[in-house]
Amino acid sequence: MEKSCLHITNGGALTAYLRELDFKDDILTWQEMLCEGPTIPKIDSDEFFEIRAKFLKTFYDIEVDSHALKKELAKLDAIDKYDEINLWFEYDLFCHINLVGVLNLLHQKQIDKPLYLICSGRVVGEKSLKGLAELSPAQLQYHYKNKKLLTKSDKEFAIAIWRTYCGKDHNILKPYIVTKSSFEYMSNCLKAHLKRFPHQKSGLSVLEDNILRIVRDNQIKSMHHLLGYSLNYQGFYGYGDLQLKRMIDNLSIFFEETENGITLNRKGHEALLRRYNYAQEVNNTMSYGGVNRLEYQFSVEQNKLIKTILHGD
Repeated sequence: MEKSCLHITNGGALTAYLRELDFKDDILTWQEMLCEGPTIPKIDSDEFFEIRAKFLKTFYDIEVDSHALKKELAKLDAIDKYDEINLWFEYDLFCHINLVGVLNLLHQKQIDKPLYLICSGRVVGEKSLKGLAELSPAQLQYHYKNKKLLTKSDKEFAIAIWRTYCGKDHNILKPYIVTKSSFEYMSNCLKAHLKRFPHQKSGLSVLEDNILRIVRDNQIKSMHHLLGYSLNYQGFYGYGDLQLKRMIDNLSIFFEETENGITLNRKGHEALLRRYNYAQEVNNTMSYGGVNRLEYQFSVEQNKLIKTILHGD
């Protein structure tokens, strides 16, 4: 007898692709971006939905359709009809924070089914890391055939990361960087996460610094052109258009925009030389889980987050 599966995908694009490839099993499409904004450990709660709806409206002017969201998640209430759950998430931070959130949700709902991970990233014969929806049909089927069964320790590892992410001390994530698990890219993602906090000297995150370097080193014709570069050269972050556009808008104090294109102004060059800390001036007040990013700065020398003096005890 053929097994009945529930697929949980990382978004609508992959869900549509799986349907094109004639995947007939039920699909739950995960439509959150838990890598940004406040979170609490208990995902299956009204408080969680309220916190997330408020954040998405405030920062991105997105109106959350709570009814549609809860209807999608209600597929987990009929879990007894499935023999296994397949988790389709990619190599980047965006996907991995969603993934640990999903695993925590399954734990909260006391769902005890075999969980398989289908995770894209490095692909034989390809130079760059690939998202699931970027794979050819043959490559996607190969990934599915070689999916990984998550162990009890894998699940406990993911839940611990989620709870720590929702907490106040993200340095506690550091030991997980060197912990072995079935999550091949988790180490890269956790390192990338810590570097989202302001650099101790420049006050810019790695991504913000990277955007300034793109402007300095390339002929950028417009903000739209810069957005394209930023999407293509962001490493393990996996940010979307909305997130990077907001970041670029916050960095406008470093740019000169003319009919000939965009260049760095004096502040932009000083920021890259790390002569002055611009964290307060940029004022990127984004929260990551349980922490506002301005409360901490990343120290390269100590390789950890340190309390920002302004917010010190």
